[in-house]
Amino acid sequence: MYKTPSKQLSFEDFNQPLGLQMDPNNRWIKKAAFIPWDLVEKKYKKLFKGFKGHVAKPARMALGALLIQIEYGYSDEETVEQIKENPYLQYFCGLLGYEYKAPFDASAMTRFRKRLTPKRLEAINNFIIQQAEAANQSSQHPIEKDTDKEDDSHHDDTPPSTSDKEGTLLVDATCAPSRIKYPRDMELLNEGREKLEHIITVLHTPTDGKKPRTYCRKARKDYLNIVRAKKNKAKKLRHGIRKQLQYLARDQRYIADLLQDGRPLAHKYQQQLTVIQQMYAQQKYMYDHHIHRMEHRIVNLRQPFLRPIVRGKVKAPVEFGTKLDISVVNGMVRLERQSFETYNESTLLPREIERYHERYGHYPERVLADKIYRNRLNLAYCKERGIRLSGPALGRPKKDAVRDRRLEYKDNCDRVEVERAFSLAKRRFGLSQIRTYLKETTQSVIALSILALNLGKLQAIQCAPILFYLQVLLWKVKRALKWLPCQKVAFVQ
Repeated sequence: MYKTPSKQLSFEDFNQPLGLQMDPNNRWIKKAAFIPWDLVEKKYKKLFKGFKGHVAKPARMALGALLIQIEYGYSDEETVEQIKENPYLQYFCGLLGYEYKAPFDASAMTRFRKRLTPKRLEAINNFIIQQAEAANQSSQHPIEKDTDKEDDSHHDDTPPSTSDKEGTLLVDATCAPSRIKYPRDMELLNEGREKLEHIITVLHTPTDGKKPRTYCRKARKDYLNIVRAKKNKAKKLRHGIRKQLQYLARDQRYIADLLQDGRPLAHKYQQQLTVIQQMYAQQKYMYDHHIHRMEHRIVNLRQPFLRPIVRGKVKAPVEFGTKLDISVVNGMVRLERQSFETYNESTLLPREIERYHERYGHYPERVLADKIYRNRLNLAYCKERGIRLSGPALGRPKKDAVRDRRLEYKDNCDRVEVERAFSLAKRRFGLSQIRTYLKETTQSVIALSILALNLGKLQAIQCAPILFYLQVLLWKVKRALKWLPCQKVAFVQ
């Protein structure tokens, strides 16, 4: 059940307790002005079709709490405590006034992440970007008129521009790793064996007689002999994996016999059993064929949707998480795709260019991307539409070829913006380590990080004139102090 709030709260309507004077220039009050709460309310309301059950929390409270968590990197419990103690955060979440109790339980954060799906967050992000671009164009329009009047006398013979291409599109891909332990075959098999032993304990009842023998102590000892050894040879490690596979096979037969007798098994344990059976089949196949790689390999039993993503980085050649593509236009970031399966990001370039055409009505003048995007198909696609794709020509350079080093240098400097966006999202907005466990909530957290990144950019742009004024003022003070005459001080004994 959902009840629409009576009105969207403004700062003047916020009920402040006696003796509390909130600053209207606070960053959370300014950030609330950028978010289209009416649009969020409209899309959030569609999730609740019935009129039964408890009344759900408002959309502003759900989105506000998630953005606060992304901003500070809090846990669910700590996020609720911070909102309880801070009146600015309570205003950002849409409370009518300062309250001394927690507005919701920490368990509600998971429901918020499930309800605010990546598609809904993408719609909110696109609306924020459109509003920012519209405001930017309206502010620049009078200036452009004045400059045109001044330049008419100097450029009377210059024909007007008829190009249908305008702007710059920046694209790149990265990986958002999840917080999991580095996967090893022995550890995966041991974890699966322990979970199967627990399922056997759940299915077995005292009236059945003696519990099936699982050899848990011996299996644990065999596992520790491998993982605690300073150096294991390949033959010894393979022998240990074979033993763990045998233990898993025996436990699965016990569970199959118990299930045939009509024993009920909870949904949670059914999911665990399915994942362990898939992991066992993969490990058995790799053991029999003497290989260590295969498609759709399970690397974590709690998060079976995660896959190893080979990025070739120096610090982390292989990452385990979500691969995502972003596009940057005028400093604003859009999430183009996210997937748990690895893929070649160069295949997405035509689709991203066509999305740019749908949004702005024209193609970009240039596309700044990594060298992986510069293949023959993408070059032919861009050449057909008159788009310049950054980077050197393919193949061996010609003897009479002249490189425009100034243009290459400018492209490289401008392309730093997409790398800066990745760095900022990973350092400040939680993209460096995803802490959620469900598939849908993991994707929602990534979309929230991109949304929080754009809100931070808009807030920084708003504060840029003030910072510029302060820098100019500081420079004038330093210059004045520099030209002050030196005063000699005489020390009198």
